Amino acid sequence: MVQKKITYSEATAELESILQRLRSGELGVDELTAATTRAKALIEICRQQLTVTKQELDTIIDNTTL
Repeated sequence: MVQKKITYSEATAELESILQRLRSGELGVDELTAATTRAKALIEICRQQLTVTKQELDTIIDNTTL
């Protein structure tokens, strides 16, 4: 099964949704475990995308003469 690559905006929106559910107390123990696991994966996706973007910007800046 091929998974669609999630965008940074989608990941942060899903993280916000998980956070709201945590704050509201609507998650049971089983759901809490799954939500925490998903949140960790989403955070890693965001970190990776930010790292790639930073590297691309650094390359652009390094190759630009003022």
